[in-house]
Amino acid sequence: MSLVLLFIGMAILVLYINEKVRGYTMKGVFLKTAVSVVFVSIAVTADSSAVIAPFLIMGLLFGLLGDIWLDLKYVFPSQDDVFTYAGFLVFGIGHVIYVAGLLTQYGVRIDTAGSFLLAAAAAGLVLILEKPMKLSYGRMRLIVLIYGFCLFSTVSVSGLLWLEHREPALCLIFIGSVLFAVSDLILSGTFFGTGKDRPVDIISNYLFYYSGQFLIAYSLVLFKK
Repeated sequence: MSLVLLFIGMAILVLYINEKVRGYTMKGVFLKTAVSVVFVSIAVTADSSAVIAPFLIMGLLFGLLGDIWLDLKYVFPSQDDVFTYAGFLVFGIGHVIYVAGLLTQYGVRIDTAGSFLLAAAAAGLVLILEKPMKLSYGRMRLIVLIYGFCLFSTVSVSGLLWLEHREPALCLIFIGSVLFAVSDLILSGTFFGTGKDRPVDIISNYLFYYSGQFLIAYSLVLFKK
């Protein structure tokens, strides 16, 4: 069932990217929402009883909300700031939930603090490289920093746990979170830079993002109780 849903999601994603490249429309918002519903469905139909399961499902649901709100900023440009802040908020909460799930499943250790320090350093580096990357965060610098910390915490915590436990499910979450981060780095050029909304930027952004979310969702198929 999960593989069938995965193929369905990929098919809808192709339709969405084709629509998005041509412009910003409500049809695109609906298609994007449909893709996100599929990755949530993969996690739900996995019917996993692992402790982490409800956390991952909830994180994916927040991702679905973020997908809707960030696309609406293009459909309703007069509400750009509202939808942008809303997108940052729900995606950030999603990452906090992912991390909470990982720590609930595997427990908190002393070296967990190191992963958070690494996440903070990565988020700070994003701000430091603002000008070299020809970006302008403006009044959103603080929320970019906070969101970056949440995002990179998912990467560092899942990476640390995978190195320790070597479980396939953790590997999927780690790779998925890395792809998620790459997608956000591409998206930052579209949001805060100029000339970085070319078809190649749009396509690569969504390929990395949805690949990441589908991997995170599919990890529940592999998680042990």
